[in-house]
Amino acid sequence: MLVAAAVCPCPPLLVPEVAAGAGPELDAARNACLDALGVLAAAKPDLLIVAGPAEPDERGPYPAGSAGSFAGFGVGLTVRLGESPAGSPVPRRPLPASLGVGAWLLEQARCGGAPVEGIGVEERLATDGCLRAGADLAVRAERVALLVMGDGSACRTVKAPGYLDERAADFDAAAVRALGSADLAALSALDPSLAYELKAAGRAPWQVLAGAARGAGLDGQLLYEDAPYGVGYAVAAWS
Repeated sequence: MLVAAAVCPCPPLLVPEVAAGAGPELDAARNACLDALGVLAAAKPDLLIVAGPAEPDERGPYPAGSAGSFAGFGVGLTVRLGESPAGSPVPRRPLPASLGVGAWLLEQARCGGAPVEGIGVEERLATDGCLRAGADLAVRAERVALLVMGDGSACRTVKAPGYLDERAADFDAAAVRALGSADLAALSALDPSLAYELKAAGRAPWQVLAGAARGAGLDGQLLYEDAPYGVGYAVAAWS
């Protein structure tokens, strides 16, 4: 059963080495993420799963010990998703960027104790598929925690990656309300087509969370919400 969840944005700029001079601009988001991860640690899960958006060839499970790199962003920094079990081969498939950021956050929060795995969720996965995937994750262990990585729309301003789309603010507001209140019905109702048009890569992982949380009775708390660089970012903790 799902016992706790943390929802965090996944821009590589969260990593100060990647952000360079712009690092302080996301300090509030980083601090909120670490607070949310504290909720995960306090839940004492038997298994911690990091879920985040992924390209089609990056989707699927990532076992403990999977590594990622920020070399593609000009930084010689590597991260690892937990530790491989003793005697098992080191996983070779590199983490997608979203899970790499999640692994970096876990290292900063020093969230040890529980085994850590990852799952890459294709951005265009239909809602039903997301909900089923979440339900499958929730029964992986007696006490499961999720770190859910994902951004809102990338169309909040004219300087945003997707330019300005007047629908973006309303989409993000609905998503933030749902994440902050653990409203599973509202998360499930987010429109996949609209999310894709608005470049909201977090939609699919958020709906995986909705599937995992069914029947868990979790409450939500919004810890951060803003749109730096014209991209919607939210941090929430469910427990």
